[in-house]
Amino acid sequence: MSEINNSKFSIRLPLFISGAIVVGILIGAQFGEPKGDSKYLASIQKFKQLMDYIENDYVDSVDTEQLLEESISQMLDKLDPHTVYISARDQQLAASQLRASFDGIGVEFNLLRDTIYVVRELPGGPSEKAGIIGGDRIITVDGKTIAGIGLNNRKIFDMLRGPRGSEVTVGVQRPGHDELLEFTLKRGAIPQYSIDANYMVDDETGYIKVNRFAENTYSEFRNALEELVDSGMKKLILDLQNNTGGFMSAAINMSDELLSGKALIVSQKGQGSKYDSEARAGRKGIFEEGPVVVLINENSASASEIVAGALQDNDRALIVGRRSFGKGLVQLPFDLNDGSELRMTIARYYTPSGRSIQKPYDDGESNYNSDYYNRYTSGELFSEDSVHFDESLAYQTTTGRTVYGGGGIMPDYFVALDTAGNSRYINRLVGSNAMAEFSFKFRDNASDDIKNMGADNFAKNFQITDKMLREVTAIGERNGVPFYRKEYNKYKELLRLLVKAQVTRTLFRDDDIFYKIFNETNEVYLEAIRLLNNSELLSKTNGVLLQTR
Repeated sequence: MSEINNSKFSIRLPLFISGAIVVGILIGAQFGEPKGDSKYLASIQKFKQLMDYIENDYVDSVDTEQLLEESISQMLDKLDPHTVYISARDQQLAASQLRASFDGIGVEFNLLRDTIYVVRELPGGPSEKAGIIGGDRIITVDGKTIAGIGLNNRKIFDMLRGPRGSEVTVGVQRPGHDELLEFTLKRGAIPQYSIDANYMVDDETGYIKVNRFAENTYSEFRNALEELVDSGMKKLILDLQNNTGGFMSAAINMSDELLSGKALIVSQKGQGSKYDSEARAGRKGIFEEGPVVVLINENSASASEIVAGALQDNDRALIVGRRSFGKGLVQLPFDLNDGSELRMTIARYYTPSGRSIQKPYDDGESNYNSDYYNRYTSGELFSEDSVHFDESLAYQTTTGRTVYGGGGIMPDYFVALDTAGNSRYINRLVGSNAMAEFSFKFRDNASDDIKNMGADNFAKNFQITDKMLREVTAIGERNGVPFYRKEYNKYKELLRLLVKAQVTRTLFRDDDIFYKIFNETNEVYLEAIRLLNNSELLSKTNGVLLQTR
């Protein structure tokens, strides 16, 4: 089965400290010979002639290799937004994004004021074993000062990642220490996880947050599902908000755990029949019965839409949130001779009802990538009535509910974008690392009584005071975010919850408790709980949650 790539458009939740654009990678294959078209061969010869003239006769020195790279990218821009060229230099980094692990030193970092700021050390990685902790600042690498020299994220990756077993020495500045601390780290395999959190919301409701569809996503999802079922789960919230996709196979396997019989999950069709296929449920799933709610938003794309579409069209789940991104194209990677890669669209995929959810791209890539802005200004993110579908693209689910193709998955229950979550001041505070810095300081100064409270007890009973909030805003001011009193007063309680979530995660290294607190600000999540607690909406047939309005 071919794999599906994520979109280029990726906006993560503000509290996610690091992230990257998710990239789908399958096996490589060489291009076949051209179809013998003499005009095609003549054009290739003409292009080679042009490059020779530029190389040998142009008035100035020209980097013809770079010119060729740009020409390839501009040519592919004429196809579709998801057919892309990845240079040999970028291919290794792109390929690592969906692997179960990558080779490096094992830290999440932010670049703040031209300094590498360690957000946290990754469990099981070389940095954690050596004693590097969140809040450290990396000042030197192999004896060379790197702070204040204009680094970007790409250069940092190049310095810190490397072959497994190779060594790198980093000099770290740590609050409370006058001298640099040096750590010699042996690069190793750093696990990457797809499940951000899984926990029981109450005695019957389980929650799973999936951040991508990668090599290990299905096994992680299955383990999380088993754990929740063993804990008594009878209802499931599957959170795919801001999940930009990844491997199609992971989406198919995840759907199969929730669908019974031989239900169709997804089909795909390309030019001719070479890439035509369909996937159906087959195995006995862990949770084939019981209400399911899937959370999506405008940044849920690709494989996320396959899962949402399969469960919606088969009337297995209710979809809650906002219209998804709208990526219904399948990409297959082709290796090129120099180590570069062509990731080319080879098929469209269709949900079980037969709809294509790919949004239009005839108006060019710029307009395509401005879709979020267009949705925002049109009012779609705030009102369901602002969403319009072509009636000719209406399809029917297995029970006769109407769903639409032509641009993403429309949720069964719409939840408007919370304007509080778009506070420019709060978002700038998060981006400035003010909350992270405060949480590290809190951790370092916490009493034994606080450290021994335990995550659940701390989350329920500890109060973030106004004085603590002002400490956060003061750090923000030092980091270049002026204090905005009006927004601070308006969103103080939101800020209090966000700070508490960050402090709890830092103090107890517990992502589940972080999301338990953070989700108190998530209106889509809260709507899902309201629906699951509404007994009138619970169908007695297979325990499926059906829409009755």
